[in-house]
This record gives sequence, C-alpha cells and structure tokens, in this order.
Amino acid sequence: MRGSTGRAGEEEALRAVYEGGRLTGGARVWATTKGGGEADAQPGGESGGGPEGGAGGGAGEGSGGAAGGRAPGECAPWQERLARVALTRVADPGDKVMGRAVRELGAGEVWRAALAGRPLPGARQERTERYAIKAAHADPVADLVAVHRVGGRFLCPGEGDWPGQLDDLGDERPLGLWVRGPASLRLWALRSVAVVGARTCTDYGRHMAVLLGAGLAEAGWVVVSGAAYGVDGAVHRSTLNAGGATIGVLACGVDVPYPRGNADLIDTIAERGLLLGELPPGDHPTRVRFVLRNRVIAALTRGTVVVEARYRSGSLITARRAAELGRVTMGVPGPCTSRMSEGVHEMLRGDAVLVTDAAEVVEMVGSIGADLAPARRGPVLPRDLLRPATARVLDALPGRGGAREEEIARAAGVGRADTLGRLLELQALGFVTRDADGWALVRTARGGPPDRTR
Repeated sequence: MRGSTGRAGEEEALRAVYEGGRLTGGARVWATTKGGGEADAQPGGESGGGPEGGAGGGAGEGSGGAAGGRAPGECAPWQERLARVALTRVADPGDKVMGRAVRELGAGEVWRAALAGRPLPGARQERTERYAIKAAHADPVADLVAVHRVGGRFLCPGEGDWPGQLDDLGDERPLGLWVRGPASLRLWALRSVAVVGARTCTDYGRHMAVLLGAGLAEAGWVVVSGAAYGVDGAVHRSTLNAGGATIGVLACGVDVPYPRGNADLIDTIAERGLLLGELPPGDHPTRVRFVLRNRVIAALTRGTVVVEARYRSGSLITARRAAELGRVTMGVPGPCTSRMSEGVHEMLRGDAVLVTDAAEVVEMVGSIGADLAPARRGPVLPRDLLRPATARVLDALPGRGGAREEEIARAAGVGRADTLGRLLELQALGFVTRDADGWALVRTARGGPPDRTR
C-alpha cells in the first residue's frame, strides 16, 4: 500500500489540478473559478482530508444548481467532490432515494450517513445495508487518480462545465459525471442531438446512421450516442470521419472500452470528442445500467432520433424519456415488412416526427424559422414550362396517330390560327412533329408516344 505521505501528496496534487482549472492528461478541467479558501472550510472537516472528514456541500443543495454555499459555475469544494465521487460507488445511477437525500442534506452528510450505516430519508433497511457495504470499499481519491491517468476528470453539478439540462432529471440527476476528452461538455451539449438505434441493425439502418452523422456534422451539430455496436457505432464513426464533434455516453467506467469490438472507436472519441458516464472507473455495464444510461442521453440533447428499433429496443426507452423531458423525438422510417423498424413505426404513429435526413433533424431541434429544411419537390420538367394555352393544345393531340389542325383546335377549344401558332411552338420545342397525316406527338425511342408529363 502507498504510505500516508505519498497518498496525501497525490491528493493535494489532484486538488490543485481541480481547483486551479489546470490541464489533466490533456483534458481541461472546466471550472470557471477556484473553490479554495472559504469553500474548503467545511464544518467537521480538515483541508485535504478524505470525504469522511468533511461535509460535501451544505444542506439545501438544490436539484437545479450548485451546493447551497456555492455560486453556479464555481468549482465544487474538494470535500464535496470527494463525497460525490464516493457516492458513485455507493448508489446506482438514477437512484431517487440517493438523489433526494443529496438534494436535501448535501453530498457530504449523505456520504457520512452511508459510511456509518445510518438510514437516509425514504431508505429501507435493505437499501441502507447495501449503501453501507458499498461505502466501506469506496476510495474516491484512488478513483480520481485512475481517471486522471487516462486524461479524465469528474464534474460536479453546478460547476462551470456542468450541462444544466441534466437538472431536468430532478432526483434522478447524476451525482456527477466522469468525463474524458478535451472539449467543454456544457458548450457541446447546448447544440447536440442524439442518434440511437438497433445494435444488430440492417445495412439500411447503418446507411441512414452514416448519412445522419455526416449531415449533422456538416451542419455544426454535436452527435450524441451510446458507443455500442450497430447504429451507435456507425453514427459516431461517420461524424468523426466528417470532422464533426461526437459524445459517447457509456454504461460503464470511462476507462473501460465496452464493447471491446469498439475499443478503437471509444479511444478515438476520447481523443477527438467526449466520453462520459456516471459509473466510477473500472465498473462494467449491466442490462439495467444500459437502461439507466439512456436517461442521460435523452436529457443531455435537444432531441433524439431513432434509426431502427424493435418493440423492446432500449432506443425506444431513450425516446420515451426524451418525450417526458419535453425534448423532440424523431424516427427514421424503414420498410413496413422489417421487424427492425417496427418500434420506430410505432413511435411515428404517436407524437414522434418522421425524418429522413440531417436537414429535417436540424429543422426540428434548431432555431425556429432559421434552420428550416429545404422544400422538397420533384424536378422541373419541360412540360411544366409551357404556357397554359400551349399545354392545352399539346393535350389535345391523340396518343397515337396524327390529327389535322382543325381537329386539334376543336378538341382544345382554341381558334385554328391560334392552334397553328401553338403547334409550331411545340414543334420547335420537340414535342410534336408534322407529316402528311397532320400533327403527331414525337415518338420515344421504343416507338411509343412520349409521356405527356415531360
């Protein structure tokens, strides 16, 4: 084990990194102001001590902002950071009992209660025992060191880089976020959209994910997904290939490459984009954690697009949470015969919006009136450019064979002289021809009459 002197030095170095807003492994710690001085002097704690020694934020820590004694955007006190880091080992993501207790009592008091086995408001005995067992093995400094070594950091709610839209989750708001990557999470999340879908997607689903990723990148939007196989991986890769920005939200520790087949992709996202998650370093995903992760994707972004999903797909959970939070939900339609699109089609029968490309997505999540998708219409054909009277004469010609001027004039309801002028115009434009039998439509290469809609 490391000696107490070495551990204290390691903790002080980390503390200086966070409170000084310095670079950590190539990743900027996005705290706008230092949290030293008065903020460190928490009741019951000593400067530089472990989380059990200080109160991590006072009572009255609101669900929508920083701790009671801390201004929004200010770097969290060290004791609060340690307490929140420790609690990510104690409670599962989205734990409402834990979230409510932190909001009402503050992270430091909740951490001390968990460590001592004292029940939190609303917690039954079984939950209290589980908290105590996990708290006994938590080592927040070691977790901060582990993530720092891979270029990561830990964000507390209310800090300068905290995305405020996550506060919409209320007591399900993350206790904090583990983040890898050089960019500002708060700024990127302001202009972001989620693209999610089936892990076992079809070629069509992968193709649509690639088109969406590249199109959103070109439009300057940040693409958020879950770094999984299938649609997630395709949209991350296409966004990066297009030189765009992408965020991977993980259901495991940010130092864990999962799924392993996407290890290179995950490393690339960490280098050029952002990786984030609620779970401490080394933690691996479970089925439940994937489901809980989806609420973060839904809350972080302005809207969620689903590309291929069966009825029980986790992507539909993301879309439902997005709708509950007042975000835009969108779906890319697929073949009616494809089971991979059945969940998307069910969404589209409800309140979700049908989208087919990035421009339509941007129209839904962008600025009203400023990010409209281009109007969709068919090509302008030569027939569309004819004046109404000329088009009427063209329509009066028989589909097969020829007709004389007086017959055409009678069918069109136009005078003979006017009809002749229109026929000469149509002849010059290549619509009709004149022979011994009169006037006839120009034949196609196959010998049939031309399409009158040309």
